[in-house]
Amino acid sequence: MQALVNGQQSPTLQNRFSAQHNAFGVLRLAMACGVIIAHAGPLGFGRANIGAATFGRQSDLGTMCLYGFFLISGFLIADSALRSTLRQYVRARVLRVFPGLWVCLLVTAFVFAPLAALYENGNLNGFWGHPDGPFDYVMTNVLASMEQFPISGLLADTPYGQIVGGPSAFDGSLWTLRYDLALYAVVAVLMVTSVLHRSPRAVLVLAGGCYALILADFFAAPDWSSRPPQHGAVGPFPLIGAFAADWTLMLGFLFLLGAAARLYAHRVPMNSTLAVLAGVTLVGSLWLGGFFAVGLPAFAYLVLFAAVALPRRWSRISRRNDYTYGIYIYGFPVQQMVALLGGTRFGIVGYIVLSLLGSVLCAALSWHLVERPALGFKTGSGRARHRVAKQAARQRPQRAAGAGGARRAEARPSTGRHQAGARHSRSTQPIPKAGAAARRANRSRTPDLTFLVSPGRATKATAPESTIPGIPAMTAPPERAQTAATTSPE
Repeated sequence: MQALVNGQQSPTLQNRFSAQHNAFGVLRLAMACGVIIAHAGPLGFGRANIGAATFGRQSDLGTMCLYGFFLISGFLIADSALRSTLRQYVRARVLRVFPGLWVCLLVTAFVFAPLAALYENGNLNGFWGHPDGPFDYVMTNVLASMEQFPISGLLADTPYGQIVGGPSAFDGSLWTLRYDLALYAVVAVLMVTSVLHRSPRAVLVLAGGCYALILADFFAAPDWSSRPPQHGAVGPFPLIGAFAADWTLMLGFLFLLGAAARLYAHRVPMNSTLAVLAGVTLVGSLWLGGFFAVGLPAFAYLVLFAAVALPRRWSRISRRNDYTYGIYIYGFPVQQMVALLGGTRFGIVGYIVLSLLGSVLCAALSWHLVERPALGFKTGSGRARHRVAKQAARQRPQRAAGAGGARRAEARPSTGRHQAGARHSRSTQPIPKAGAAARRANRSRTPDLTFLVSPGRATKATAPESTIPGIPAMTAPPERAQTAATTSPE
């Protein structure tokens, strides 16, 4: 479906999107920082998430960033799946999520938590043997199920601990990981069944079905500003636990909407006129109500438009060093520790600055020491480089010998025999011999060139993901925030 704007055919998302030059990286980085800013309210000062009152209690800054993460993740994950085999896809997802997560769990359990225990109690008595101790924390959450959030009864006196009425979460951001992994699994099923490549309309139907359910809840609500009902839980499922039905519906819709936008990029018009209309719709829905009916699609359009319309130089941000995932997984524990150590005495601005600095520092260490080395195993690039270098070393003497023979043949004086034979047979001429050697060298190099191209293509297919993950922001864990609905993300 292509639009005509001002008498001209509107450019589409496919026309304007470039895998190498897009603003998905800077958008994800901004959203990760936006989550930290939003959580300054509950984690630092025991208030609602920043933006909750401004958005008419329909959403808040952190939740909007969460929606944006899942939308971008759907777009980029679908793009990666279209260019990958199932094996490459699964390997990329595992390497992107789990190495960083496992190290974060260890750092939280054996660095942050002991420091918190020493600060609160002056010693580590009872810390290691607690029923919800650090070892239990790591082993319970190793598959990203996040069934345990507190550690050894700590952080009860922090502002967030006072909200939940007891020991509070060390890393509440991680509750969204199970939703990420479930949606990655949905894409894998679509790959196995060939739906993603041969019947992309099914993705559009799934997204439309989710939107229809959201609209049904919206029209059944008592007023336009009401949040959709919770509808209980889905599951639990082995290894990964249960899912909140309302979050599954909302995040699943945005993820599938992003995937559908990638599959139908040639049909999605992208122009400033529609962006202005979407902006007006979004602001109006947040102010007057109706965000879940019309504001969500408008917000999705604005995010995609910004990704292709922002200045090209912005695409350099997060391309080489992607700290987004690190900020996501370390932001919450850093904010908890800053609050515990009294960082709130500098006011909300000072608290946000300290939280951002600490999160970026942890994210940089995570990227350079854990995430980037792990991503090196995505396509076996290390083995590929070793094999190519070894093959090139074997060919160098052959090429040198062939070139030397050709030069000697050219320098050899011609005799009458050679001249006479030249008129009847090319087999006596030296130059064709060199040409044959060159052809043989070219043939021997052809497999290497093909081999070099394949990992490159795979890297391009998955690069946006690390530029673009697909990876969501955070809110307080739902099971720990039922007593304070106003501070929990919506």
